[in-house]
Amino acid sequence: MTAALSPFVARHIGPSAADQARMLADLGATDLEAFVAEVVPAEILLGSAEAAAGLPEGCGEAQALAELAQLAGANAVRRSLIGLGYYGTATPAVIQRQVFENPCWTTAYTPYQAEIAQGRLEALLNFQTLISELTGLPIANASLLDEATAAAEAMALSYGVAGSATGGSAAAPRFLVDRDVFPQTLAVLQTRAEPLGIAVETVDPAALLAAAQAAPAGAPFAGAFGLLLQLPGASGRLWDPTALIGAAKAAGLLVTVAVDPLAQVLLAPVGQLGADIAVGSSQRFGVPMGFGGPHAAFFATREVHQRRIPGRLVGQSLDVEGRPALRLALQTREQHIRRDKATSNICTAQVLLAVMAGFYAVHHGAEGLAAIARRILVLRAALAHGLAELGLEPRPEPGFDTLSVDTPRAAELIERAAAAGFNLRPGAGAEVVVPGAVPAAFGIALDELSDPAELERLLAALAGDDPSAGPCATATTSAWWPATSPWCTG
Repeated sequence: MTAALSPFVARHIGPSAADQARMLADLGATDLEAFVAEVVPAEILLGSAEAAAGLPEGCGEAQALAELAQLAGANAVRRSLIGLGYYGTATPAVIQRQVFENPCWTTAYTPYQAEIAQGRLEALLNFQTLISELTGLPIANASLLDEATAAAEAMALSYGVAGSATGGSAAAPRFLVDRDVFPQTLAVLQTRAEPLGIAVETVDPAALLAAAQAAPAGAPFAGAFGLLLQLPGASGRLWDPTALIGAAKAAGLLVTVAVDPLAQVLLAPVGQLGADIAVGSSQRFGVPMGFGGPHAAFFATREVHQRRIPGRLVGQSLDVEGRPALRLALQTREQHIRRDKATSNICTAQVLLAVMAGFYAVHHGAEGLAAIARRILVLRAALAHGLAELGLEPRPEPGFDTLSVDTPRAAELIERAAAAGFNLRPGAGAEVVVPGAVPAAFGIALDELSDPAELERLLAALAGDDPSAGPCATATTSAWWPATSPWCTG
């Protein structure tokens, strides 16, 4: 059978028929099926005919690729403007060819052998430095699986710190979560919290702050050990979290902020606003969407928590000859260190994608990234103007790349956009609109690939037979949150 599939299969995959016969003879078995029947309990053993039932005939690599291409050709490829942490991005050709498609970069494991991995370790240190300077927090790890799991790790770190402060497990297992958090983040938080006995509660940040200012001694935070904010939120809203962060910290909570790295280019680092932990996804720094992942997340915190940070850290040391050298300075996963010392068993890194994101920042530089971000701001203002001309007034909230529109025609407009090749987000924020439900709003998220011509096509699709708006207007960052910290200048 294997010989019919491909000569490569017969030569390289598994022992040959002669090898199998010798091994079976040593084991005292007449053939492979007899050996399997002897060692596998009958109640769980499938016969060969039953095991093969419903499976297609095997084929060679070339035929499999042709069949996959045929299946892929049936897909309707649309432009995704859904947002929620996933955005179009232009991968620089030099990064695509020299990193993404270069097999020298595709393994995550050589950093364990520092003597042969100085280049890879330097690229990861570049990523860590980028994240530290963007967030204003001194310690950043070498990436995590995705933003949702990074948020779950932030919750676990906060819970562990609360437990340490009370001499055991946390006495107040409530974790407060911004109601405008990405839905996939909330889902992972809830899954991770259940076995830990943590109650995940969604809150309105504005209402929480008002209650904290009105109530004595941090009463709204009673029983809570941590707070997670999303900036910008799933609805696209940006706001100043400084007062709420201060109130939460005064009540003894650790505050985590999930940030968009491209928006953070124009905003004051959240570490300067008081955040204890910053998490997010570096996907829009040159990493293709990849049908939902994987994408390198980031996790940054303050030095007091460096022994609890998940994953691993790249740091600088000295080699035997006294020269500067890089190594994995900290690892917290139980597969790498003694289990009783481990604080996490999360996927430790997305090395290739973190390297790409770091190189993307190097490729564009601080001014280039700021230009990309400001261009998105201008296009967002232009789109808001065009939607208003159509009678689809967006929510009048400060934002970066996303607009939300409340309208009873949301389902119809989403269908119009899909027919024109655009996927829009049903619903206005973090809520999940199940299939068959009628959304009361829709959202549009712009990105690096957006341009005026695309906005004109989208507005024409939403207008139907009466297009009446085109992109115009300008935008600037909000005065209450200026970017004043230099970064990415080393």
